[in-house]
Formats: sequence, C-alpha cells, structure tokens
Amino acid sequence: MRVSLKQSPESAGPSPETPCRPWARRTVDVHEWNDVVRRIASGGADLVSLWSDGDAVFLACAEPGEKALRLLSLPCPEGRFPSVARLHPPALRLERTICDLYGLESDGLPDRRRWLDHGRWGVRHPLGDAAPLDTPRDDYKFLPAEGAPLHQIPVGPVHAGIIEPGHFRFSANGEIVVRLEERFGYVHKGIDALMRGAAIDDAARIAARVSGDSTAAYSLAFAQAVEAALGVEPPPRAIWLRALIAELERLANHFGDIGAICNDAAFSLMLAQCGVIRERLLRASASCFGHRLMMDRIVPGGVTHDLSDENAASLRALLEWIRLMTPRLISLFGDTTSLQDRTVGTGFLSAELARQYACGGFIGRASGRAFDARRSIGYAPYDALSFELGASTDGDVDARVWVRFDEVRASMTIIEQILDRLPHGAIRVDAAAAGAPREGVALVEGFRGDIFVWLRIGADGAILRAHLRDPSWFQWPLLEAAIKGNIVADFPLCNKSFNCSYSGHDL
Repeated sequence: MRVSLKQSPESAGPSPETPCRPWARRTVDVHEWNDVVRRIASGGADLVSLWSDGDAVFLACAEPGEKALRLLSLPCPEGRFPSVARLHPPALRLERTICDLYGLESDGLPDRRRWLDHGRWGVRHPLGDAAPLDTPRDDYKFLPAEGAPLHQIPVGPVHAGIIEPGHFRFSANGEIVVRLEERFGYVHKGIDALMRGAAIDDAARIAARVSGDSTAAYSLAFAQAVEAALGVEPPPRAIWLRALIAELERLANHFGDIGAICNDAAFSLMLAQCGVIRERLLRASASCFGHRLMMDRIVPGGVTHDLSDENAASLRALLEWIRLMTPRLISLFGDTTSLQDRTVGTGFLSAELARQYACGGFIGRASGRAFDARRSIGYAPYDALSFELGASTDGDVDARVWVRFDEVRASMTIIEQILDRLPHGAIRVDAAAAGAPREGVALVEGFRGDIFVWLRIGADGAILRAHLRDPSWFQWPLLEAAIKGNIVADFPLCNKSFNCSYSGHDL
C-alpha cells in the first residue's frame, strides 16, 4: 500500500499519543513506514530528519511545493525498526546515532559502526537501557581503499587554528584524493539528555548553544517549536525583531565565510576587508541587543531586547556603508585571476547529490536545490517580505561564494524592509505550560541551512523529549563527494566553502 504524503494535518486525524503542532504526527505500522521510506528514496519527498525517543522512531519529510512537513512515528516495542538507510543513504548517520544513544536495533542497517559513541562515555546507549562499559576506547575501522599506489593521510581530530575537532581520513593517489572518510562525535554534548526535564527557559539556553555561530537561528527554531506546542502567539513586533536578529547573524557569518574562503586560497586581503565588515556588524548587534552574537535574545514568547530609534538609525547607516563596500568586494573576488583559478571547478557537488541529500543552505542552492525554509515552508514575517535567493548553480567553490554574495544583498534588503515596517507594541508574552503534554515542530532557515526542532513538553512545562537537527547532518557527507578527484591541497578550500558545523552535528 502506498501512503500519500499529501494528507492534510486535519485528515491525518489526532495522534493517539500527544497532539503535535503545527503539523500533525501520524503513528504508522511497518508497512506504511517502509512505503514512505521507498517514496523518499525514489525522490518523491525529502528526508528532513530521523530520530527516536527510545520507544519509537520518528521521521519528518517534505514534498516539493508543499508548505508543510509530514511527521510519522513507528513504535518499537521489541526495540527494532526497519532501516531507512538501507534504501536512502542520507539517513545513515542519523540512524547510527539512534542506535548509539537508545540501543534500538536497525534491521538492514548497511553500516553498523558506532557513530557518536567512541567508547568513552562509560556506558552504552545512555538514553535507553544504559549498560556499563569497561573498555577505555573503541577501535574504529575506516573503509578500505584498494589499488596501488594509494596512500592514506590522516588529518585531525585536532587541527591547526581554532576550528573544532573532526577526523578526516584521505586515501590519495599522489596528490589526487580518491576517497575521503569523515569521523565526528568528538564534541558530543548530550543535548537531548540535557533537554530532558529542563524548564522551557533553561532548555532555550541549551538550544542557543548547540552551534555558537547559529545561536539566533537555533533560538528561533526552539522558540517556534515551543510556541506551536503551547499555542502561544508572540507579539508582531517580536516576530519582526526576530527576523532582524536572524538576518544580522546571517550577514556576519556570510562575510566571515567569504573572507575565510579567500584566505584559504592565500588571498588574505579579502579576509581583512570582510573582517572589518563582520566586526562592525557584531558591534552593531551588541549595541542594539546587548550581545555580539545575540545569544539568548530570542526566547519562547518573543525577544528579550527591544530596538531603540537611535539603534535603528545606526543600523541604517551601517547598511548604507556595507552597500558601498559590497560591490568592491565582488569586483575584488571576481576580477582576481588567482582566486578564480583556485575556486572555479574546485570541489564540485552535483545537483543530483544535493537533491538526494536534501542539502539546504548555500551548499544546496549553489548546486541547484532552491530550498529556503523562509520561503519554501514559510513563516512570519518572511511571508510579508520580498527577497531573492542565490542564482549561481555551478556547484563548485566559486558558486558557493557567489551564492553568499547574493544572500548578503538579500539580507540587506530584508533588514531595510524590517526597519521600514517594524510594528509598535510589546516584545514578549508568557509561554506558560498548557496543562497537558504537547508536541511542537519548527523548521527555520539559519545561515547554514534549515534547522529542524521537535519537542515534547509535559503538562508541567518541562521538556520531556527533544530533537534538534543541524543542516550539517546532510552536508558533511557531501563534502566527501565534493573533494573526490581534487588535490589534497584544495581540501581546506573545499571544506571552508562548505563550512559545516562540528558542534551542531555532534549535539
């Protein structure tokens, strides 16, 4: 039997467990679960996330053109579930994580190596039936690469500079990379476990720290999920201020990325110029909202800081200056042949892979996947704003830079619209417990891509279960594909053009 993913939330009927908003969750049997998985694997829908609460596995997916997510759950009374990854490889790392954390058995899982569990937690399955562990560490066998004359180059998990830890195992023929295999989990913080039992305000602070460069986006996604679950409507001014905060974060990160990519091509001038703009954005954020990264400024029910008329005028002046600077940076990037020589054709990601992995953000858009949660799913106030997505689709490092430039211009346009139309009024309402268990879901566009949050909130307002999915889960595997056939020396350039999150992935 084929399951239609186009059922409306109303026609799906009430969940036998807990009401889920704004999109209903359906409990299905094994046959229906497998039917949906086959539909995703055939390209009929995009996998948004896969997770567990220990008693069931959950799946979120989206059909192209639909402004709603579909949520399914499959009870696992015997501690087993049919593998999604056996038919759809993008689910592999999420599925291995479910096995690591909860001890559920995935039937047909094509790779049974542990993913986040490195054997250093002292227990197995810390969120399920935890079992003591007395080994100091686990051995990890990387996939073989056969054929002469190949050699391996291990890099990390500790890197030069201040980036986070991650291990990269290169198999190379001379300078040509024939395989890259990643290993992560070194900064696993136990976000799901920390959320359990936390009050909403405390959980919001945890969510804001999943990935520091996306703190505003994570705060927004968490707040929207809480508000959906509890039926809370933030004041209009708060909704518009949230978008302003999110766009300031996006601008600062894009300028930082553009400069860093060029710096990895030995063009430090661009890093210096972009660094000046980024620093002025961070100082403006601190002046307007009291924090350079605007951490904990977006909360369930609204925002914590209002924007004064004086700060609004300062932002307008800053935008005017950035509008003068940006064309010069574009010319510097596009007219510098040494930069074009390094970025054009380097780190190519095909449109087919970007689609299969439902790759979001500038990586997906630079390979032709025009998905942006602000528009594809839509949420306030973006449905009342006009802006354009990035137009470059060549799939290489160069295209990922041009998409960032396009998004810089779009964010400036959005901020100007917000400043012109910012409503008056309150900036926060109380997000009180509903008196009964509720579930909430949100999908928000961070600078890196779409961030998914699912929450189950108890009658007393405490978080019972939580799942936060960073866009990097579907982007890191594609870096392995993009570097294939490039020289080893171009890996930093490719890696920086992706700029996936270690912390957001490891959770």
